[in-house]
Amino acid sequence: MNTTLPCIAIAGPTASGKTAGALAIAAVLARRLPVEIISVDSALVYRGMDIGTAKPTPEERAFVPHHLIDIRDPLLAYSAAEFVQDATELIADIRARGALPLLVGGTMLYFKALLDGIDAMPAADAAVRARIEARAHEHGWPALHAELARIDPATAARLAPADSQRIQRALEVWEISGQPLSSFHTIKTGAASARPISAGALFSLEPTDRAWLHQRIAQRFDAMLEAGFIDEVRALRARGDLHPDLPSMRCVGYRQAWEELDFQANRPAGTPLNLGMLRERGIAATRQLAKRQITWLRSMPERNAIACDQPTATQQLVQAVLQRIDANTP
Repeated sequence: MNTTLPCIAIAGPTASGKTAGALAIAAVLARRLPVEIISVDSALVYRGMDIGTAKPTPEERAFVPHHLIDIRDPLLAYSAAEFVQDATELIADIRARGALPLLVGGTMLYFKALLDGIDAMPAADAAVRARIEARAHEHGWPALHAELARIDPATAARLAPADSQRIQRALEVWEISGQPLSSFHTIKTGAASARPISAGALFSLEPTDRAWLHQRIAQRFDAMLEAGFIDEVRALRARGDLHPDLPSMRCVGYRQAWEELDFQANRPAGTPLNLGMLRERGIAATRQLAKRQITWLRSMPERNAIACDQPTATQQLVQAVLQRIDANTP
């Protein structure tokens, strides 16, 4: 095993250019050092969810080996703890092959868990979740968000009032353990020395102009619609065993498409899908996701920020990573 090889991480909000940057790094290093990408994305783990997640193309995956993609059926959950275990094992395996592990994605909870460690949280409890969902049905998720703000202000501050999945989980943890979710997100003893990503190896693609990112998000959503995103969601609905409360179907874009298809089903026969409304809601939700991702990134003081809205962003990223590799290679 080549223990001198660093583990490089590239994080950033959706549509910031992470995939392009990772492929550029692999291309530059092709003659010198093989690269394998570990996806840090809670949506890419699901099979059959390709268009709405902007999953790497078959050609991209053939050019560079990718891991933690298509490893779960949408009916199943995938936790941060499972990610840490899988990613840690993969990093060791990739290094054993003499290759560079390159973690790429935008699920900041995964990055934080890998960097800081994660305490064992209570397992899901169906009865507790059912009670929380019943309260949400009666009072609405914003009311439960306000409830969460009273018992766990740190977690509530980073969640949108309509973020039902995460609000539900935070309240569930509180009801089961009597402890706020934020108390489980502390650095574990010894985690800093054992973590696979060392200081200085986390590179963050962040826009200096939010309007640039918003335009990219809109363009990506339009491309998804043109590529058949609605048909992809229809196929998932047609399975019969999926429902909108699953973590997979709560992914940005899928939730809005599912809801719009529900609205269509309740309208008179022959009523066309309101693509304009779907587009508006999908783009707005993706912008909110990007905002949360940037907030998470700015809480990571060890990151190396690169302005992704600059014309030379990819070149800057490649150069910074090469310098990091050179500094760690005898």
